Amino acid sequence: QVQLVESGGGLVQPGGSLRLSCAASGSIFSISAMGWYRQAPGKQRELVATITRDGRINYADSMRDRCTISRDNAKNTVYLQMNSLSPEDTAVYFCNADVRTSRYSARINYWGQGTQVTVSS
Repeated sequence: QVQLVESGGGLVQPGGSLRLSCAASGSIFSISAMGWYRQAPGKQRELVATITRDGRINYADSMRDRCTISRDNAKNTVYLQMNSLSPEDTAVYFCNADVRTSRYSARINYWGQGTQVTVSS
């Protein structure tokens, strides 16, 4: 079993910054892509950013200039630094990872339970 645990969410004022972290633990052989998605009230879950094991990054257009995704492969952890936040960024932010639990297993996609980010004055 694999668990993804997010942290770092909270209340921030418009224009502020937050750094989210997501640590994967459990029966992990390797992790390929890791990423962040978000879901605002009444909206579908959407991509924020993804990063492969070798560092290839993909950002949503709306976040490209305001966030930085990074990862520490040794710690099975992915980070999301978000700057210049606006109320439109208010959402639950979910961590995602493609995990192999053994050398011969298929990749399985896992989700964290999410961390709330609220941008409000």
